[in-house]
Amino acid sequence: MYSQVRGGGSPASTPSPNVDTNPSRTISLTNQINYDEVPDLPLVSATPEWKALEEHAKEIQETHLKDLIINEERCEEMHVVEDGIMLDYSRQRVTEKTLDLLADLAEAQLLRSKMTSMYRGAPINFTEKRAVLHTALRSRKDSPLRPVVDGLDVVDEVHSVLEQIKTFTDRVREGEITGYTGKQLRNIVSVGIGGSYLGPEFLHECLKTEPEGVNAALGYTLRFLSNVDPVDVERTCSELDPEETLIIIVSKTFTTAETMLNARTMRQWLWDFMGNDPEVVSKHVVACASTSATDKVKNFGISDDYFFRFWDWVGGRYSVCSAAGAVPISLVYGFDLFSKVLDGARSMDEHFIQKPLRSNIPMLMGLIGVWNMSFLKYNMRTTLPYAEALLKLPAHIQQLDMESNGKHVTRSGKEVDYLVGEVDFGEPGTNGQHSFFQLLHMGQAVPCDFIGFVKSQNDLVVDGETLSSHDELMTNFFAQPDALANGKTADELREEGVPEWQIPHRTFHGNRPSMSLLLPKLTAFHVGQLLALYEHRTAVQGFVWDLNSFDQWGVELGKKLAVDIKEKLVEGRAGKTIVADNPSTKRLLDYYVNSLNEDEETEKRKEPEWGKNGHTNTSRGGDARFARQPPLPHNLRDRGTKLK
Repeated sequence: MYSQVRGGGSPASTPSPNVDTNPSRTISLTNQINYDEVPDLPLVSATPEWKALEEHAKEIQETHLKDLIINEERCEEMHVVEDGIMLDYSRQRVTEKTLDLLADLAEAQLLRSKMTSMYRGAPINFTEKRAVLHTALRSRKDSPLRPVVDGLDVVDEVHSVLEQIKTFTDRVREGEITGYTGKQLRNIVSVGIGGSYLGPEFLHECLKTEPEGVNAALGYTLRFLSNVDPVDVERTCSELDPEETLIIIVSKTFTTAETMLNARTMRQWLWDFMGNDPEVVSKHVVACASTSATDKVKNFGISDDYFFRFWDWVGGRYSVCSAAGAVPISLVYGFDLFSKVLDGARSMDEHFIQKPLRSNIPMLMGLIGVWNMSFLKYNMRTTLPYAEALLKLPAHIQQLDMESNGKHVTRSGKEVDYLVGEVDFGEPGTNGQHSFFQLLHMGQAVPCDFIGFVKSQNDLVVDGETLSSHDELMTNFFAQPDALANGKTADELREEGVPEWQIPHRTFHGNRPSMSLLLPKLTAFHVGQLLALYEHRTAVQGFVWDLNSFDQWGVELGKKLAVDIKEKLVEGRAGKTIVADNPSTKRLLDYYVNSLNEDEETEKRKEPEWGKNGHTNTSRGGDARFARQPPLPHNLRDRGTKLK
């Protein structure tokens, strides 16, 4: 089912060096692993390399970061500057010996070979027998590395869809493609859930204050509808004119329950305002889905020209660079700006596969993540971007990492006996400092990723201030890691004249690890770098832990149970006795249904007016909130408005 690389070659053989006139495009790959077999491997915790790290962890427990970070030679060694990014990991509880032992573990776990297998299209998602090729989504058209899946050249497939997206989005933005009534399509609603919206929303928040993005998006609105809570529908539709709105449905299978309910709701919203002529849907609804969902897309009323495919080898949380992200972002910001995101991600892909461990940013971050979780027993980690435009990055990383490595068995099906899968959370600085930093400083120790930028997207200086607002922000970026590392002793407090009775309450133990990422500026290119960096960090940890970081069977179980509950709820609303799998669930369902039946408003709305005339209460129901008319049309792009 899965070929290796066009041109042949045994999976077990070392490929000839790639020939390319541009060295930056050369990807040298080592041997790859045969994922068609399920090996009976011992747990990684039984290996000598793991045991050596366990012993070393006892040594590290005797050290303190405040002593480690004053070692000038050590600090010089523990930073990397590559592709415009500086990683400083000197405030991690590691020594040169730690890094050597982690390198030994990576080699024992065949990390490089697993990376090669991913890049070349082997079915490393072994429970679903699928390749994992999100890196191919940003490959150059003339890339020398050409994975073949199901007989198709993956790179050709990707660029065929990218060309389709560019043509379509350019025509929409130029006004050649319009809505059913001839109005320009300036409102974009992307309907998806999980990775189908978290990653694209993260990109949107970054680009909407990026100088190029600000000007490109003038006159356009992008909103994301993910929750089946009707309040989310109301907020999404609020103040939008359906005649100027394009709906994007993002679902690989076109069967995701939440997404498809919201898709039907938005289709009804369009019908309510413009009638149910089939052309209403064909001119206002776009699909991003797998080719296996072609019939479902067609049955929904979506035309072939409005169908942008992606593939089974793209996992939802790794799909930002696929049509799932490309279509909404290109519609609002233009395809050229989205291409710069792909350029940044590609640069990190090449960095990841080419660079040796000690200068490989995602590899270092991943191995240190393993060290912190499995050996130092830190079971949480926080992402702290000192850039408001990255406010959605922690949520994206949360899904990316927790859905990927929240597992309990290895490739061989053995139950792990070591800690895997951190709890990830985060918030932009400086807001987080006034939220949960108290816990970081004086409660549980949580390793921190600080992310900062040399230049702001939009800096300003207030009259009379000695520093710019961005400088003020960055003082916190530089200060917080030191505060976490050093802490404050009782003796230091006494020297400051703190009353003795307060000293226990104001003592900081410190010794709390962090790493700092410093980038030039939050541009589309550097957003792409960050996106790929965290994808690869996640993969490194999964490879070392011997997990499948690319399936999500826990999510699937929840979906199945929700379908079962839906059937029981239908029975209860029809007046039948609810039979549940356990007394607790039955009690909750009975209370829910009985409370609805007792509510006077529910009784009044058993035969609502909107139900009689075919209109939904998202648009023209009796509820005053939905009775308002669409806003007056306007188009800032036609007024020549540009930022100075």
